[in-house]
Amino acid sequence: MHRPLSVPLFLTVTLLLGACSQTPPPVSAGTPGNEAQLSAATPAECAVFASTPNVVTRVDFKTDRDWIDIVKTFEPVGGTRAERYVLLDVGRPDFERLRVTALVRGWTVKIDEAATKQANTPSSIKPLSIPGYSCYRTVEETYASAQNLVTQYPNLASWTSIGPTWLKTRNQGGYDMQVLTLTNKATTGVKPKLLVTGSIHAREYTPAELTTRFAEYLLSNYGKDADVTWMLDTQEVQLVLQTNPDGRKKAEAGASWRKNVNNTNACATSAFGTDLNRNFSFLWNTGGSSADPCNETYRGPSAASEPETQNVQTLMRNVFGDHRGPALTDAAPSDTMGVYVDVHSYSDLVLWPWGHTATVAPNGVAMQSLGRKLAYFNGYTPEQSIGLYATSGTTTDFAYGELGVAAYTIELGTAFFEPCSTFTGTILPQNQAALLYALRVARAPYLLGGGADVLNLSAPASVASGNAFTLNASADNTRFNNSNGAEPSRTVASAEYTIDTPFWDGAVPQPVNAADGTFNASVEGLSVSIPTTGLSQGRHTVYVRAKNSAGGYGPVSAVFVTVTAPGTNAAPTASFTRTVSGLSATFTDTSTDSDGTIASRSWNFGDGTTSTATNPSKTYAASGTYTVSLTVTDNGGLSTTTSQSVTVSSAVSTTYTGTLASRGANSYQPGTGGFAYAGGTITGKLSGPTGTDFDLYLQKLSGTTWSTVASGTGSTSTENVSYAAASGTYRWRVYAYSGTGSYTLIQTK
Repeated sequence: MHRPLSVPLFLTVTLLLGACSQTPPPVSAGTPGNEAQLSAATPAECAVFASTPNVVTRVDFKTDRDWIDIVKTFEPVGGTRAERYVLLDVGRPDFERLRVTALVRGWTVKIDEAATKQANTPSSIKPLSIPGYSCYRTVEETYASAQNLVTQYPNLASWTSIGPTWLKTRNQGGYDMQVLTLTNKATTGVKPKLLVTGSIHAREYTPAELTTRFAEYLLSNYGKDADVTWMLDTQEVQLVLQTNPDGRKKAEAGASWRKNVNNTNACATSAFGTDLNRNFSFLWNTGGSSADPCNETYRGPSAASEPETQNVQTLMRNVFGDHRGPALTDAAPSDTMGVYVDVHSYSDLVLWPWGHTATVAPNGVAMQSLGRKLAYFNGYTPEQSIGLYATSGTTTDFAYGELGVAAYTIELGTAFFEPCSTFTGTILPQNQAALLYALRVARAPYLLGGGADVLNLSAPASVASGNAFTLNASADNTRFNNSNGAEPSRTVASAEYTIDTPFWDGAVPQPVNAADGTFNASVEGLSVSIPTTGLSQGRHTVYVRAKNSAGGYGPVSAVFVTVTAPGTNAAPTASFTRTVSGLSATFTDTSTDSDGTIASRSWNFGDGTTSTATNPSKTYAASGTYTVSLTVTDNGGLSTTTSQSVTVSSAVSTTYTGTLASRGANSYQPGTGGFAYAGGTITGKLSGPTGTDFDLYLQKLSGTTWSTVASGTGSTSTENVSYAAASGTYRWRVYAYSGTGSYTLIQTK
């Protein structure tokens, strides 16, 4: 929906600052004088900004859209989406700019005195310890873990310096920044690369730990998991586990430290340092950063002025090369290899370029498809990077803007110092799955990200030479997070396999059949009988991929099959089905053994719990997607494992339908009287006819008056609303801003 605003949302000049300066800058042309005056800090607020190094600002907002816009622009230091407030470290110019935006959006913006006092109280925590957070490694522990991996897996891992930190360049201690490289050193050829950087902002504990555990997962599963094995055989992973180690040491000592520790830029307080994620050279100093050396988003005195930035930029250039022309409108070739992921916390977001403009990047549609796919695994909101205002000098805009590489920021979780139980139970498994998918598509992310995925691939672990074996799988073209716009609906059109030689090395693929005989759905069962004629005795890799109705292939999945001598015991075929209801799932073992019986079973439910029952039931503690594995062993002692992704949710959905017969018409669901709700998050997803502009409002009854508490008022036929509701009586209002026709409203609570 298009409604006029009295104040522009995106401001291009600094607004009236008269309360704090004798010579105020001019008011922007689009900002009425009284509103600019209202935006200015009061004398008391100005005194706080003048006297206190760290000022924490509280913004009380109304909708999920407000939260997303704010946290894409400013790094939150407190508050959550559900609580409808956020705490920000901002300087006075950004404080007043937020005040102007608040006039438009209906927010309140004020200094949080208690949080400001806490931020400026020295901590008694000693360096080299993170009390209460045993799951997060210090810089020294991270480096030691990486070196141990190299010692344990010398043919797969290397640990290399990429340059010194700021302190080390000044001979004041500091560190060598290091990259952990993972690949099979014995294999050759062009290897697509995944580069991940973690914790460029020092106080973000979770990113460094996630990337370290990702490395440990890959190395410990090489040779055991067929997908991990082919990815490390034919591709390469580069991990900068600690991208700001100097700053991280201050955070480990209890400081809420974001920047590096460069103290030479005339900051008279303890808030010195440069924001490394505003210091990258691509379109540096074109918006969304500060010239104030004490500000949390200080961009540095010049582009790439900091050694940490220089080290990462050089690494990126060496890893990826340059695949994009000099103009902002130049697209990288669609088959460009490589993916870059910068892991941050917090905000529950998956972001991609551009951040400096709302214009869609030349490869933006393809980055959006892959971004929605990555967000499928962690449930985060997928968005283009730009927020309330433009940002520049960022890692991802550099990776894509200068090099043409598909680039993403993942904002983990809901806190810098995330509780260990939340990290290990939710953040780690969900985002490790997202990183695995980023690695899986690294050969052609702009092409593969929108394709169909091959899942639940199963085959017997072994088969006697001369016998055929059955390969089963499913192909799925629906695994996108459509919470912020929807991917086009496409069916699975075909599937194919190769043995030992992957598709990109010139193998001649063989067809895989649709289990029901016809490829005509977005999710298809797959099955094929594969002969062993011509295969030597030993282990072989079967590669499978699927194509959708738009002609797009998805990434490869693989499974190991060992061909044994004729007449030897054949391994069982592991398979299972599941039925999900809410947080509970019931599993049925459908495994078979062609020459014997299944002697035992072992289930792993993906949350640390297990079972040996034939058909177990499981109730999960939290909503999410879990990898469930079943290992079956036959009476001859051979075992086979199969895995499936299982999504459970505590949410209950209700679908309403209705018709808006004229422009300006209203429709209420489930009726004008509404429904009683005990409290919790409630969401509504509205879909109307193509070409219409339908809006969605959630209203709450107070006495005899209905008031809107959340709304979706975009300019399309679809709207999404989410609200953290207290107990009360609510109803949905659907409004026809333009167009007419039938609609569907899916309510989840």
